[in-house]
Amino acid sequence: MDIRMLIDGDAIGAASGDTFERRDPFTGEVATRAPAAGVADANAAVESAAKAFPEWSALGPNARRTLLLKAAEVMQAKAPDFIKLVIEETGATGPWAGFNVMLASQMLREAASMTTQITGEVIPSDKPGTTALAVREAAGVVLGIAPWNAPVILGVRALAMPLACGNTVVLKASELCPGTHRLIGQVLLEAGLPKGVVNVVTNAPADAAAVVHALIAHPAVKRVNFTGSTRVGRIVAETAGKYLKPVLLELGGKAALLVLDDADLDGAVNAVAFGAFMNQGQICMSTERIIVDEKIADAFVAKLAAKASHLPAGDPRGHVVLGSMIDLPPAERMDVYIADAVAKGAVVACGGKRTGTVVEATILDRVTSEMKIYSEESFGPVKSVIRVKDVDEAVRVANDTEYGLSAAVFGSDVMRAMKVAKRIRSGICHINGPTVGDEAQMPFGGVGASGYGRFGGKAAIAEFTDLRWITIEDPQQHYPF
Repeated sequence: MDIRMLIDGDAIGAASGDTFERRDPFTGEVATRAPAAGVADANAAVESAAKAFPEWSALGPNARRTLLLKAAEVMQAKAPDFIKLVIEETGATGPWAGFNVMLASQMLREAASMTTQITGEVIPSDKPGTTALAVREAAGVVLGIAPWNAPVILGVRALAMPLACGNTVVLKASELCPGTHRLIGQVLLEAGLPKGVVNVVTNAPADAAAVVHALIAHPAVKRVNFTGSTRVGRIVAETAGKYLKPVLLELGGKAALLVLDDADLDGAVNAVAFGAFMNQGQICMSTERIIVDEKIADAFVAKLAAKASHLPAGDPRGHVVLGSMIDLPPAERMDVYIADAVAKGAVVACGGKRTGTVVEATILDRVTSEMKIYSEESFGPVKSVIRVKDVDEAVRVANDTEYGLSAAVFGSDVMRAMKVAKRIRSGICHINGPTVGDEAQMPFGGVGASGYGRFGGKAAIAEFTDLRWITIEDPQQHYPF
């Protein structure tokens, strides 16, 4: 499929005429061919958004709400198109792609509901006759940089709340799913958003650094939000800092799920299987570390291995739970993690095999801190079981990471589990639930190397607006001279 960028309401190619290909990771066939934007194209997208900002930011909240609600309807109508693109560009399964469309539609509806919640306050002033106001206003052009792993969810998240707050947007599409991200732009265009309010730029991998730098550096860009790896997030943050641009980062994770000695083992197994293997473990919140009290570890691992060993893996177009990983090198990295762990004493409880980009659900038992997979984010379907002596050791191991996005605690004594959850350093923690979970209205984000700032609901309003102090004063007030 040949696609075009969306700039100033028009479908256009790159100024250079260059294109790049994204291949289906499972079949190897060309999935999409997209414009390879350069700096000039990036600047054109920002300038279009800047030109559209005054009118869009002045539009009443209910008018913006109506358009965002319409976008949710258009997105749902295009679900088959999204599902086809997500499968072809990322190797994900149809159910995962369909869930992406469902949650992304909810994000548009939640953003629509927020247009009338961008409020301020009256603050008491010490100056007689003065009314002091704190007023939130749209910041300007927002740059959103979205990844491939939950392409519809995270592409929409990059722009929904910025739009609700009255900003205009440039979405820099992922090089691994340019067609999916371009289709999001088409949804908003068809919903009736004025030209220039949403722009979508696609670029070849080799040009990413130059394009991203140009987008961040442009004077009209006032906010940046980025979802992706911690390595690239640091570069984005450093660049934004150079230009004094506030940035919202949602980065990598090494989510721990703690199974306490009083846990419902069947419930914990089901949560781990879902959280560890959904989308081949390629989710920022994926359960990476299963920390189990040694008193119940044998029983738990046996149940988990039995469950995971029956999860079918293969062609994402078939009836499988695990489809293709995003590319061959990440899949091959799973072999490295398994070999390293086994050489240092880990036991393969189930799985361990790979066919091209398809990797079986794999559980490595008795993982220790000397193994690569203990500290590195696998971002694949190879997961660690770490056995601990007690709650204190479980908490220590859970916090033995630079990441801090999501976590979970399983235990029948909910008050005890709550106390454990409070000791874990993470932006998100679930009790008796999986580490993978998202709702449009929830404050979503992490700490440490998992980033900072919060997407979702009211929390996101502060990220995408400027808070101004405005006063109405007595023109005849007294001055000291």
